[in-house]
Amino acid sequence: MILITVKYTVKPDYADTFLDRVADFTEATRAEEGNLWFDWFQSVEDPHVFLLHEAFQDDAAEAHVTSDHFQAGLDAMRPTLVKTPEIISRTIEGSGWDRMGELDLGD
Repeated sequence: MILITVKYTVKPDYADTFLDRVADFTEATRAEEGNLWFDWFQSVEDPHVFLLHEAFQDDAAEAHVTSDHFQAGLDAMRPTLVKTPEIISRTIEGSGWDRMGELDLGD
């Protein structure tokens, strides 16, 4: 599985509309074969910071980054950004979420 987290810092004028600007990109990516999840989060400490947490099956990454909607998503984001986004991208074992043993509720 390819696990990716990207941190975006947006200009103050875009904090309230950033997720709307990337909505088409988000919807198209979630529909891709091999996409496991594609979730956005806004920082509670700094409303100008957004995290994108995404995962793909190992063989799905190339189709994602070469898609038309990927380029359109970058084009939609570019004018909103304060700086180059920061990324963590790793191939890891597994194919999804595991349970957190330290808080196992037996469900």
